[in-house]
Amino acid sequence: MGNYSLFSIVREGLRGNTGWTPAWRDPDPKPSYDAVIIGGGGHGLATAYYLAKLHGMKNIAVVEKGWIGGGNSGRNTTIIRSNYLYDASAAIYEHALQLWEGLSQELNYNIMMSHRGVLNLAHDDNEARQLKRRVEANRLNGVDAEYLGPKEIKEFCPILNTSPDIRYPVIGATLQRRGGTNRHDAVCWGYARAADALGVDIIQNCEVTEILTERGAVTGVRTSRGDIRTEKVASVTAGHTSVIAGMVGVRLPIESHPLQALVSEPLKPINPCVVMSNAVHVYCSQSDKGELVIGAGIDGHTSYTQRGSLDIIEHQMAAIIELFPIFSRLRMMRQWGGIVDVCPDASPIISKTEVGGFYVNGGWGTGGWKATPGSGHAFADLVANDTPNAIAAPFTLERFVTGDLVAEHGAAAVAH
Repeated sequence: MGNYSLFSIVREGLRGNTGWTPAWRDPDPKPSYDAVIIGGGGHGLATAYYLAKLHGMKNIAVVEKGWIGGGNSGRNTTIIRSNYLYDASAAIYEHALQLWEGLSQELNYNIMMSHRGVLNLAHDDNEARQLKRRVEANRLNGVDAEYLGPKEIKEFCPILNTSPDIRYPVIGATLQRRGGTNRHDAVCWGYARAADALGVDIIQNCEVTEILTERGAVTGVRTSRGDIRTEKVASVTAGHTSVIAGMVGVRLPIESHPLQALVSEPLKPINPCVVMSNAVHVYCSQSDKGELVIGAGIDGHTSYTQRGSLDIIEHQMAAIIELFPIFSRLRMMRQWGGIVDVCPDASPIISKTEVGGFYVNGGWGTGGWKATPGSGHAFADLVANDTPNAIAAPFTLERFVTGDLVAEHGAAAVAH
């Protein structure tokens, strides 16, 4: 707790934290900025930080309609990995993982990064062949990957049910040892503090209601806290990317779906890694507080709600008990939902648009969190230079015209 006793922490909480120095400023919007980033989640804050640090664009603002990290950044399960199939995907997710590995030092903020390993299970011969193919593709791209048999899987995760007699027997798995989890709010706070220290204005409770244009180019944004002039607007609004793009008449090949997760009552450390299964359709890790964090796939219907449907939860529970019979008596503590933007090829959009000065970073589907630092790094480069770098180039909007898609439905796994 540093210099604070438990008593002083309680006292400051009751006082409204009046005696503590805020981690970042709470400024009013300026009349104009060189760039405005819409969305104060991990990707938006990372974009602002790298714009300021690497490109010298410090007269910029992050505008967030709620509070920092209160959207999908606070509604995910924080799984980190880079073992994707295609070269383009491997490049951006591995870039992100390398940034994750040093991010606590970079930001001088403990993001609670835990490289505990990620297991992707195979339950039949076809799935095993696909996973082995991905392992070889990973190795060609310099991404760490292994294929394990049932005995090795049991040694790595002893509580997993590897009996050959269950409905979906575990016959193999890929393992990325550098994969793992981190703490979502710590990442957002670390990026916010670091961006603020470089001069970036972080403006909360500031909803963008209109993007102003003239002669096919951005001139500013209209917000709930007044108009702001700018020639560059960068949308990083997971779940509502289509809504923001619609303000300038840009249609995107995106669908928005609810994605649910839940946590159990806390336990002593029992699950040593992240376990994911496509066939049984569930994934599970254990938080530092001891809760099991459990998720599955998206709800099939399109929606902007954050509730989701009961049948997804029922399926999650049946699947998790099949893989981990030891969890059968656990109580579930809480459930939540986020809104995810899904592209037809299960890959993101990092692109400028037909509207001058309007840039889009979205469509990450259910795997956006793991890309956070790599996404922000590549998007900042695009916003600053108006041209995509080698990492971002495969994810421009043009691919939906040329047909050069990055089809990652298989490697995107259950909901990641």
